[in-house]
Amino acid sequence: MLEGQPSPRDRLRDARRIVVKLGTHVVTHDGQEFALGRVFALVEALGRLRRAGKDVVVVSSGAVGLGRRALRLEQTQLSLGLRQACAAAGQGRLISLYAQAFGQLDVKVAQVLLTSEDLADPDRALCLRTTLLRLLELGAIPIINENDSVSVREIAELWLTETGEGRQPVFGENDGLAARVAVTVDADLLLLLTDVDGVYTANPHRDPTAQRIPVLDGIDDQALALAVGGSTGGTGGMRTKLEAARLASEGGVDVLIVDGHRERLIERALAADDIGTFIPSPERRRSRDRRILLAPSQGALVINDGAIRALVDRKASLLPIGVISVVGNFGTGSVIELRDETGRARGRALVNYDSAACRQLTGRHSSEIDTILGWRGYDALVTRDNLILSEPDS
Repeated sequence: MLEGQPSPRDRLRDARRIVVKLGTHVVTHDGQEFALGRVFALVEALGRLRRAGKDVVVVSSGAVGLGRRALRLEQTQLSLGLRQACAAAGQGRLISLYAQAFGQLDVKVAQVLLTSEDLADPDRALCLRTTLLRLLELGAIPIINENDSVSVREIAELWLTETGEGRQPVFGENDGLAARVAVTVDADLLLLLTDVDGVYTANPHRDPTAQRIPVLDGIDDQALALAVGGSTGGTGGMRTKLEAARLASEGGVDVLIVDGHRERLIERALAADDIGTFIPSPERRRSRDRRILLAPSQGALVINDGAIRALVDRKASLLPIGVISVVGNFGTGSVIELRDETGRARGRALVNYDSAACRQLTGRHSSEIDTILGWRGYDALVTRDNLILSEPDS
């Protein structure tokens, strides 16, 4: 970078929605005892961000370790069933510690337990996005963890690795989960906190000449080859973090991999200090916008002039009463067009109900949804977060 030119890290200062992933070696000592001092210092920094108006989502490891300690299981290798039991015993303790810590700062938290299927299914992913965005609007910090007591994907892959079956996890210790969540909520930044200060030219624990790489412009096979070794006590090493960083970066999210043991690391990261390894996203446009704009339309909702004015002037959501008719057959979470009565496309959106439900709700009040469908998912057919209007002259 030439003198006087802006640094790629400068955009860290502008991050407004931040997902922070805390690895096992950050939240615990030796994978079991909760690192109260370290975590409470991070909580204090994240609480300040929340009070400053930034959106914060935490993806935290540590439930299995806390459960192992609570159940007094001393053996280093646990069967799949015992790991799930530890997760069940530790999840309540983990959220209780976070609630206590953030509560002292008068910051609300909410626990969200996910499985990989929740993010793979369009309907459930849309529900998750809506839930997380509503929590952020209410000023709460979602505390997310993979629901290991019922989800065997990640935990089983770790167990197979430990027992010598030769498999490696595709995503480890919530790294991939954090990346998917960051893309889902259109985050500006994903902070992956680990036990090394970023990506090095070699394993820094073994090679004293290893040099930290301050900026990685994309994650390719050559970059993945730099990820050698793995963490003990967690399910992932640096490779899993780079795989997660690639997923997030391709989804429009900047990523910083940094040592979670550093003092004032949150403040330093957002001040664009030269710490960790920064992976800038090549495409900063919201990933959800790109999906809505580029994905094939599955159908359309024809809406009246009043609905169009509400969408344009008041930035409102699309309520059933503003819909005149439904075109095509589509499922919940599909990309659809919004058309005026002349047939002109006025926007594109992700729809909250399938086409059959939309037809039943056409022209009706939101208060009637329960009576008509027998259940209520949303008050709106399209929420404002999932809507892109066309340019006035387009």
